[in-house]
Amino acid sequence: MMTAKSVPLGVQAVFPMLVCQSPEAAMNFCAVAFGAVEQVRRPGPDGSAIHIAMRINDAFLVVPSEFPDVASRAPVADGSSPAVIFVYVADVDQALERAVAAGAEVLVPAQNQFWGDRTARILDTCGHVWMVASRIEETTEEQRAERGSDIRDAGQQD
Repeated sequence: MMTAKSVPLGVQAVFPMLVCQSPEAAMNFCAVAFGAVEQVRRPGPDGSAIHIAMRINDAFLVVPSEFPDVASRAPVADGSSPAVIFVYVADVDQALERAVAAGAEVLVPAQNQFWGDRTARILDTCGHVWMVASRIEETTEEQRAERGSDIRDAGQQD
């Protein structure tokens, strides 16, 4: 018998599990918006997926169904969330277009940030909030501190 590793090969020690009413809908959305690739699908008694594991670039993500006897629930699709999934993509504007075409709602349009990323915030079709980002400029700690200070100072003058 083989000795099991404490963390399975190809999986990070920490990864998100996003509870959904429909793992298939979540997988379809992530495939269109972020190029996610399905890794594992576990069917329920009726044949529909109750658990899908996927990869977005090098990140591992699992979307399970709600279960009546487990306290985890799918989010309320109102744009609020105690957790936000941050995903780097090659081009945030293109990913935002694909996400909207797949049914996402834009919560914050794409904009350049002082730390060197271009970001947007969306609400996916299952009610999860995502921060989509692309690195557009490498910045130093000094640049980030100065730019952040400039933003805070400008806000205090209003």
